[in-house]
Amino acid sequence: MTDSMTWAQSIVLGAVQGLTEFLPISSSGHLRIVSELWFGDDAGASFTAVTQLGTEAAVLLFFFKDIVRIIAAWFRGLTDKQQRGLDYRIGWYVILATIPIGILGLLFKDQIRTTGRNLWLVATVLIVFAVVFWVAERYSTKQRSMEQLTLRDGLVMGSAQCLALIPGVSRSGATASAGLFLGLEREAAFRFSFLLAIPAVTASGLFSLPDAFSPSGEGMEASGPQLLVATLIAFVVGYASIAWLLQFVSKHSMNWFGGYRIILGVTIIILLATGAVSAT
Repeated sequence: MTDSMTWAQSIVLGAVQGLTEFLPISSSGHLRIVSELWFGDDAGASFTAVTQLGTEAAVLLFFFKDIVRIIAAWFRGLTDKQQRGLDYRIGWYVILATIPIGILGLLFKDQIRTTGRNLWLVATVLIVFAVVFWVAERYSTKQRSMEQLTLRDGLVMGSAQCLALIPGVSRSGATASAGLFLGLEREAAFRFSFLLAIPAVTASGLFSLPDAFSPSGEGMEASGPQLLVATLIAFVVGYASIAWLLQFVSKHSMNWFGGYRIILGVTIIILLATGAVSAT
């Protein structure tokens, strides 16, 4: 038996999804933590995946001109070698870099929805990847722009995106950190990270739609209107989050988010150790 989600829960979780999807603090981890602390239950991996459609719609709108330009260049380049410039290459980079997470997401979908949502794991990963962020910031040269992006960069960042299957990692944090290790400028790393997320997150959300309405014991059950409202809220908040983050990372490091992750991770570990919250 699964609990039915209330309207208050769906609204709060939709806002959390929109706020945290693009910040390198893990939206799936925050949805898991917030739903446990406030509601004493798990919103579920399927609810998370579906509301991510709202934040991906925000990406599509925010980067609409870039996306249209890249798609048009990709199609032109298929038949005309003279048209194979940066946008054509980025189109291929996104396609090829999406393959790893597509394969692993299908292979480990059951683990992602069950054992992967254990709060001990989420808290630990929050702390571990805060350290990864700091190391990336410390040793990255940050000298390469978006124009210097290569297929190797795309494949490495695509592989790093697979880590986002674990709640607590952060898709943008993992891929942007990989970009920093490769010497990319911080803003370029985040921009490609957002583009890279579009096919994977959209496919995951559509694939999870049936499960969101019938979680089969994993997560609260949301109605169609609740899912719609939560997704719309995630869209609006997510759009504002993108605009703010790109401005922020152009002038500030990821260390700010790393500090927050450690504080949150340690807090959750203390709550788990004292029995204040349940890990599953």
